Amino acid sequence: MVTAAALACRRLCKAFTSGNRVTQALDDIDLTVAPGRIAGLIGPDGAGKTTLMRLAAGLLRADAGELRVLDLDVSREPLAVQSAIGYMPQRFGLYEDLSVQENLDLYADLQGVPVAERGERYAELMRLVGLARFAARLAGRLSGGMKQKLGLACTLVRPPRLLLLDEPTVGVDPVSRRELWAIVQRLVREQGVSVLLSTAYLDEAERCDEVILLHQGRLLGQGTPASFSEPLAGRCHLANAPAIPKRRLQMRLAALPAVADAIIQGERVRVVTHAAGPPDLSELDAGPAGVEIRPVAPNFEDAFITRLQAERAEATPNPPLPGAHAMAGPGGAAVIRVDRLERRFGAFYAVRDVSFEVRRGEIFGLLGANGAGKSTTFRMLCGLLPASGGRLEVAGHDLRRAAAQARGRIGYMAQRFSLYANLTVAQNLRFFASAYGLVQRRRQERIRWALDGFDLERYADMASGDLPLGYKQRLAMAAALMHEPDILFLDEPTSGVDPLARREFWHRINRLAEQGVTVLVTTHFMDEANYCDRLVIMADGEVLAQGTPAETKARFRDAERPDPTMEDAFIALIEQRAQAAGEPP
Repeated sequence: MVTAAALACRRLCKAFTSGNRVTQALDDIDLTVAPGRIAGLIGPDGAGKTTLMRLAAGLLRADAGELRVLDLDVSREPLAVQSAIGYMPQRFGLYEDLSVQENLDLYADLQGVPVAERGERYAELMRLVGLARFAARLAGRLSGGMKQKLGLACTLVRPPRLLLLDEPTVGVDPVSRRELWAIVQRLVREQGVSVLLSTAYLDEAERCDEVILLHQGRLLGQGTPASFSEPLAGRCHLANAPAIPKRRLQMRLAALPAVADAIIQGERVRVVTHAAGPPDLSELDAGPAGVEIRPVAPNFEDAFITRLQAERAEATPNPPLPGAHAMAGPGGAAVIRVDRLERRFGAFYAVRDVSFEVRRGEIFGLLGANGAGKSTTFRMLCGLLPASGGRLEVAGHDLRRAAAQARGRIGYMAQRFSLYANLTVAQNLRFFASAYGLVQRRRQERIRWALDGFDLERYADMASGDLPLGYKQRLAMAAALMHEPDILFLDEPTSGVDPLARREFWHRINRLAEQGVTVLVTTHFMDEANYCDRLVIMADGEVLAQGTPAETKARFRDAERPDPTMEDAFIALIEQRAQAAGEPP
């Protein structure tokens, strides 16, 4: 007996029209997803991943082609399809004023689950997602990871044969990411559920049985993760130079003609070359002295980046960033001082007894699980939220007495990008230039700098709410830099952004730090912590660890983990704290 495909499409097309602009979201797509497997839907912003998900869920109608889900024709039987699948979109609609249990009841009502079947199903779901102890808690009071798990439970109230998950781990800390993946793998293994999952985390692609790679609405390839990476054998290397800071080494290696990609990986730089063999280090601007390089096996991320770079028609812009600062790097006096910082909401401590210093030209990271207090700390440092106790000093100003003066020296890029969605790109830039006090010729110079340097000219008349996510990020960063601040605050700036845009973003940040700008950043991408000079890891509003990435990882080096990653160290710290508090792991 041949089992029907979980999803199959032939010559599938879908376009969207906005004003005079037509976007071909899916262009002649042919693919098949086998049942009982995890298929990863991978691609940069605007690739068509969400459009494919919404078509498969019967929420959109295709312009042309055929789409079958569980052997049902979606165009003819959308309700039958919706009865057989579970769909969890990027922003799942939890009702934050309802409890965990009330959200489950609501979705059971919406999905027509008989009351007699609910008790057993609820118990099974609560065991699966680990929320049994929180059934009476309001959804709005759950952490980000717990909200995602509740959203998954609501999606599963009626057992689906196919589960569609649109970036379920975006904005979720590493511990919660690991838990969500364990849940998905258990559903496939024990219940035979088929899963189509899109993700911005390329390490998650390695966990999929097969990968579907989309770009600009076209299918670039489908196969196992290994089938994508194997052709890069001999082109991947790890470089190390003890005398050169790894961030600077990465920038120098990335500039070599033979290098297709260079990223920081742990305490080394991972290099992918255009052809087999190591790069010619004699072309380094500082020479090859002291640079060690060795081959390493390719992974899916190497394949993804090189394939997408070959598809791109244009080079990443390399803008002139604020030029008032000489090449510097970290050092000198502290420009941010935090001493025994506290923030209370009633009897609840969101931040308690937090202390650290950040020096000029340093990239300083704030890491922590969802609800750890990172964003609350950020808002206090930006003068947007008063501290309940302790001392805060930014750019030489005590925030209790001179918050306005301090704000004039900083740029702030908020977690959700503080853009005005109904204003065009150019209007947003004019607004932020005026808000920072730039006038006349200076304002026009900075707007032109932003449009040219961040490749925004072609989008100048588009509403910022309609921009691809990577371009929203560019616009938000340009707005934060309009007044050439000394200090830049970045609150989870790469959440949900595809890997190409993340590389471009960190290239800009590295250049800013080299020019003496101080950067304070929060992130859920543990590989990004390696770009930081120093970092603090928080949990429940308190500091768990502080130091360089190398020092933090060294605490957890043992025979089982001779070369621990930042994610290994982060998870170990969180587990240590949970064990000390007597909480379940």
